[in-house]
Amino acid sequence: MKLSPGYPLVAQSFATALLVLAAGYSAPAQSTTYAEKLGYPEGTKVVILHIDDVGMSHDSNRGAIKALEEGVANSLSIMMPCSWVPEFAHYYRRHPGLDAGLHLTLTSEWETYRWGPITSTACPSLVDERGAFHASVDEVVQHADLNDVEKEIRAQIELARNMGIDPTHMDTHMGTMFATPEFTRIYVTLGIEYGIPIMLPGGHNTLISRESEISGHEQKQLQKAGQQLWEAGLPVLDDLHNFSYGWKVPPEMAGDDPVLQQYWTQKYIDSFDELQPGITMVITHCTDPSETFSSISDSGPLRKADLLAMTSPGLASYFEREQIILATWKELQKRRNQLK
Repeated sequence: MKLSPGYPLVAQSFATALLVLAAGYSAPAQSTTYAEKLGYPEGTKVVILHIDDVGMSHDSNRGAIKALEEGVANSLSIMMPCSWVPEFAHYYRRHPGLDAGLHLTLTSEWETYRWGPITSTACPSLVDERGAFHASVDEVVQHADLNDVEKEIRAQIELARNMGIDPTHMDTHMGTMFATPEFTRIYVTLGIEYGIPIMLPGGHNTLISRESEISGHEQKQLQKAGQQLWEAGLPVLDDLHNFSYGWKVPPEMAGDDPVLQQYWTQKYIDSFDELQPGITMVITHCTDPSETFSSISDSGPLRKADLLAMTSPGLASYFEREQIILATWKELQKRRNQLK
């Protein structure tokens, strides 16, 4: 599997990790999309417009809220170990209908802003010499004890619930839960145990296959894992759109919001023209970066571009014109429950 320069590591080792998970399991051929299985008409394109990294910073929270309230974004996931989660939890409690999941976090990748495990010193294999999560997925794989991984993921789920957040789904920061078969087993097992849908493309995977150059054999492993999740009573994605973090903001547009909005929206529209029928989750990083965000990361212009696109009237018009249905994880789980 060859990776594109998109959002770091989301697709890394998808199928390699699932080889062990799906060993000995034989799924029936995927003749219909998961959208059709949930009752959508044949040929329907269903999209989740998802915001990652909520709770990472005040600017991340502000961007997510703008994208939800003023734009077409309709889903998000929260990084529970980060410092600005209480601010967003306060917003969530005043807006209980939000489609809010957990961005399961085992890495802390920025140099000047770090965070560590919810479990603190109880999981020493998850931290570096400064007491923060390891900076890279490779370091997590090298050092993490599986019991510590499971304990930390459970702690993030329980903390969310203690803060009044009822997670509608889970995904994985920097793709860490797909880095090894054992990590993926924990991810899938806890999703099934808690009854929380997880981000795992188990359908035709047209876009993610192109992005990651997934082989036919690897594709079958993903489909087997998707069938396992479906049979456990959880909705499953047909595909994953994970392109925008690999796009480049032209330097001359970085300070010109109207021009950047038009440019970035068109990039999304061009990519959406390749959507196939089924349920596709679109990963965005909507952020409203202040002058201090550059002290965290140099990704501010890209994240601002995502926010501008998600709040563009042109994008809303595109979905209406193309009759693409916008759905949330909460809606998908409701449909799945009705089939049990």
